[in-house]
Amino acid sequence: MLNPLSTPTLERLRRRTSVKWRRYPEDVLPLWVAEMDVDPAEPIKEALRQALDLGDTGYPAGTEYQEALARFAKQRWDWDLPVDRTALVSDVMLGVVELLKLVSGPGDPVIVSPPVYPPFYLFTRSLGRAVIEAPLRDHRLDLDALERTFRHVKADQPVYLLCNPQNPTGTVHTRDELTELARLAERYGVRVIADEIHAPLAPGFTPYLSVDPNGLALMSASKGWNLAAMRCAVAIANTDELESLPEEVSHGPSHFGTIAHTAALAHGGEWLDGLLAGLDDNRKLLKALLDEHLPEIGYEPSESTFLAWLDCRAISDDPAAYFVENAKVALMSGTEFGSGGEGHVRFNIGTSPEIITEAVRRMAAARR
Repeated sequence: MLNPLSTPTLERLRRRTSVKWRRYPEDVLPLWVAEMDVDPAEPIKEALRQALDLGDTGYPAGTEYQEALARFAKQRWDWDLPVDRTALVSDVMLGVVELLKLVSGPGDPVIVSPPVYPPFYLFTRSLGRAVIEAPLRDHRLDLDALERTFRHVKADQPVYLLCNPQNPTGTVHTRDELTELARLAERYGVRVIADEIHAPLAPGFTPYLSVDPNGLALMSASKGWNLAAMRCAVAIANTDELESLPEEVSHGPSHFGTIAHTAALAHGGEWLDGLLAGLDDNRKLLKALLDEHLPEIGYEPSESTFLAWLDCRAISDDPAAYFVENAKVALMSGTEFGSGGEGHVRFNIGTSPEIITEAVRRMAAARR
């Protein structure tokens, strides 16, 4: 089984023009943003080639993407995704914004569990909602803290924004945890919106909508198959509320996005399985390298995603700045992920073993 992470060389990667490879000078190894160092799966490339050959460069139509996602969900998670209760949106976070508009009002609180994806704060506050934190405990949902928060929030329509699986920790919330979350949400009148963009990368994944009859969720093939350039996502509900989305929301998705994501979900399973095996190997490699060369960094391999959450408090209060300056390795600062992120960094393992090894070599050399 081919490991897609073993293909591109560093020399070839440096020819890319995305933000990952343009933010820092060429002597810096970029392991910060959530973009993998892979070539697209062949079925995706073939689908896009056919579209270009046909001049199929117009606007998206139909429900092929949702239907492909439903087949994938049934096969991988044994979940019957309700295609008739879906809507295409331009990407997951803009979809979150539209769902927040749908189920909450200005000033209503949005509860999050840090450390968590930084746009949860940025997009929510830009929308005029207040952010309330109910932090994780040992990288897992703290259901006691969530109950206390749900109970004391005073608002017409509070919302809990769930990251499932969790970014940056890679935690895969269990069915029991999510079922209890849904029970608490129903008891205290909180609507849950689940960002499930990393779901294809999560063995043992439980779709939130499989446990909450009032839940809303967003899914996309963009993280699993590295398709951020071809924007598209699917909003899903267990209610009929998506019928109330404004028409202009449907104008955002890219037709190339729907083509690429559909091909990924329908025909990219073998590629994905190779990637998952490669990520497992990379987690073990990073753990071994850190244990040998940087034992003062705390790291436990995550259950999913291509992200590693490193505890560097023994090294620096601002380890991201320390390592980019002293080791020429760019990592994402934990302070961007809310409470609990201080002294941590997010390390992207969605790259080759050689680049991971070189990054740790540089980080260790900076400590000598």
